[in-house]
Amino acid sequence: MNTPLIQKYNIAGPRYTSYPTVPYWNKDRIDYNNWINSTIKSFNQSNSNEGISIYIHLPFCESLCTFCGCHKRITKQHSVEQPYIETVLKEWNLYCNLFDSKPRIKELHLGGGTPTFFSPKNIKKLINGILAKAEKCDEFEFSFEAHPNNTTKEHLQSFYDLGFRRNSFGVQDYDPKVQKTINRIQPFEIVKEVTEWSREIGYTSISQDLIFGLPHQTKESIINTINLTKKLKPDRIAFYSYAHVPWIKGVGQRGYDENDLPSAEEKRVLYETGKQMLDEIGYVEIGMDHFALKTDSMHLAMENKSLHRNFMGYTASKTQLMIGLGMSSISDSWYAFAQNAKTVEEYTEIVNKGIIPIFRGHELSKEDLVIRKHILNIMCHFETSWEEEAMKFPELSECLERLKEMELDGLVKINENGLSLPEKARPFVRNVCMAFDLRLIRNKPKTRIFSMTI
Repeated sequence: MNTPLIQKYNIAGPRYTSYPTVPYWNKDRIDYNNWINSTIKSFNQSNSNEGISIYIHLPFCESLCTFCGCHKRITKQHSVEQPYIETVLKEWNLYCNLFDSKPRIKELHLGGGTPTFFSPKNIKKLINGILAKAEKCDEFEFSFEAHPNNTTKEHLQSFYDLGFRRNSFGVQDYDPKVQKTINRIQPFEIVKEVTEWSREIGYTSISQDLIFGLPHQTKESIINTINLTKKLKPDRIAFYSYAHVPWIKGVGQRGYDENDLPSAEEKRVLYETGKQMLDEIGYVEIGMDHFALKTDSMHLAMENKSLHRNFMGYTASKTQLMIGLGMSSISDSWYAFAQNAKTVEEYTEIVNKGIIPIFRGHELSKEDLVIRKHILNIMCHFETSWEEEAMKFPELSECLERLKEMELDGLVKINENGLSLPEKARPFVRNVCMAFDLRLIRNKPKTRIFSMTI
C-alpha cells in the first residue's frame, strides 16, 4: 500500500455509472419528443438481437439505514405496495405502446429501497404484468436486491418461480457498533439463513454487498466481516467504498460526522485488507469494487471482455437500451439518458396523465459518445484504445498529458495507440477516467458534488 499516492490522488470524483455524469447533463429537462425518438431508435436497433434491459426501482423501506444514498421512502404502511405496482405497470405500458414489436428482455433487475418490502403476491403481480407485454431472451438474467432481515423463504421461492436466478443481499458490516451507527442491525445468523435458503431453492448466483469506510469501522471489523463472509462463500461480492455525501443525502448521513469515519489512509487499509483476504479465498477483482468467483458469469464476462457498466453497476452483458421504471429510475438509450420524477406522488401523477414521467436528461453529443466508450473501457477492462479513427478526438493529446504524472507514478501505461492500468492502479481507476472527462475539465465544480475517489 502506497500512502503518499493515496494522499496525492484521493480527490473528489465521479463513480462513472454514466458519461456524462448526472451533474453535467446539459438540460434540466430533456426534450420529451427527443427522448421518445431516441428510445424508439435504440429499440429498433437492438431488440431483435441483444434484447433490452429493465431496471425497476422499488423505493420503500421500513427503516432508514443512515449510510444509504438511494432514493427511498421510509414507511411501515404496506398499503403503498399495490398502487405503486399499478403505476409502474402503467409506465411500462406507455413504453410498450411506442414499439412495433414485443420487447425481448435480456436483463431485469429490481433495486431500491427494499424490493423485499413488497409481498411475494405483489412481486408476482409486478413481474407477470411486465412479462404480459414482453418475451424473455433465451439467455435472460433476472436479479433482485434484498434486505436479509425481511426476506422470507416464500419471497425467495416466489422470485425463483418467476425466473430469478440471482439475488444480492445487503450486508455492509457485521460489527455491532458499526451496525448501530448506520441503523442496520443484522445478525450473521439471518444472512446465513437466507443464503442457505437461496442455495436450497436453486439460485445460481448469490451476491453480498459489503462496505468499507463506514463510521467506527476498523481493520479488525473488516477482518471479522470477511471471515464470516468466507463461511457463506457468495458467488459475487460488491466491496463498495462508502460515499460520505451528507450535503446531498441530508439527515441520514448527518447522524455522524467525519470524525467518526476512517481517515483516507485507514480507509485504504480497510480496502487492501479486504481485497487481500478475498483474493486468498478465491475471488477475482472485477472492474471497480466488485469481486467474483471464477465460476460466476461476472468473471466470465470480464475474461471475454463483455463486461458492461451502467446505472445498475456492472453487468455481465450489454444491452443498448435500458428502460428504468419507477420513481427516480434512470433510463439509457445509449444516445440519451432520462431520469424519472423523484417523488412517489409526482411520479404517480405524471404517469396517470399518460406521460412517461421523465423530469431531466441528457442527449449525448458525438463527442460524448466517444468519451463514453473510453470511460467504459477503462472502468470495465482497465484499458482503452484509440487505434481506430472513430475513437480519436481533438483533445486526446491533452487528456494524455493530464495522465503524465500518473504514468510517472506507475499507475498507467501509455503507448501510441492506447493505455492500460497495471493491477496496482485499480484503486485509482476513477482518477484515470477523470483525465478523459471533458465536461468535468471544462467546468470544474465550485463546490464538492462527488465522493472521494479512494
